[in-house]
Amino acid sequence: MNYRSSPLLILHQILYLKIIIAFFRLIRWPNLVFIVLTQVLFEYCIYLPISQTTDLAPNEQHRFQLLILASVCIAAAGYIINDYFDLNIDQINRPGKVVVNTVISRRWVILLHMILSLLGMVFTFMALSFRTYWYLILANALSILLLWIYSSSLKKRLLIGNILISVLTAWVIGIIYFSKLQSNPFLVQVGNIRHARFLRITLLYAGFAFVISLVREVLKDMEDMEGDRKFQCRTMPIVWGVNASKVFVAVWLTVLIATLILLQLYVLQYAWWLNVGYCILFIIIPLIWVFRKLYAARSAVDYHRLSSAVKMVMFTGILSMFFFLKHY
Repeated sequence: MNYRSSPLLILHQILYLKIIIAFFRLIRWPNLVFIVLTQVLFEYCIYLPISQTTDLAPNEQHRFQLLILASVCIAAAGYIINDYFDLNIDQINRPGKVVVNTVISRRWVILLHMILSLLGMVFTFMALSFRTYWYLILANALSILLLWIYSSSLKKRLLIGNILISVLTAWVIGIIYFSKLQSNPFLVQVGNIRHARFLRITLLYAGFAFVISLVREVLKDMEDMEGDRKFQCRTMPIVWGVNASKVFVAVWLTVLIATLILLQLYVLQYAWWLNVGYCILFIIIPLIWVFRKLYAARSAVDYHRLSSAVKMVMFTGILSMFFFLKHY
């Protein structure tokens, strides 16, 4: 009897494993790790040193952990609903990676989206008092709504969807910044040097996240042109053409590279040699490589390679927060 049932048991285990793997692919787990890493490094490498706090108070630690969970759940829900609405397009652009309706049914996909969205708001309410942080709670609720609207319609429109995703990417840092203003009175005093530093670094990393995300979104649109065109999407490469899209990306790359170079020239006066070397080797040079390869890119494979390189720069940019530990 055991011998007869064992193949069936193995089959069930394989099926469950396949569903679990498909779920993690659906929620884009590497991107969720990026979110967690960004918020943790921003908290411990930038906020704590600047505020001259050795450690978080228990209530602040609890709030921070809940905000991370909220951000992860909302982002995961956004990825799920994006794949739900992109099913037909993905069957053309990346047929071997489709999860919706192949491993997980559309009904379960919607249910997972609703559960994760609800969890995102539950964690947000647990982390923040509505009386004090009502604008952050509404911002997270608005993020869920905008991710649905983006996936259902805005993604197919010229530029507005790209800008929205870039803003939401920057919001990963923004929500941590705004959550600190009420909890640490030393950061909100008029003329406070620590607050000025905290604001400048927040704007630096949020701006970096916005621009690098915008560049990658347009590159992904160029990669997905075949499927997007078939389903009447009005993305930038389809409406403006590939060459104009390349110019758009090149302009933003130029702005980003120039800003980073000027920033390195500024910090040289403080002899931050390790910071400058890291930024040049792992952020500026890879961006210059993307800029040079952009003109010659022709196929979806070329654009995917550039998009992957930009994603790696996002990762190295996040890791650069480590260097602020020894300077504040």
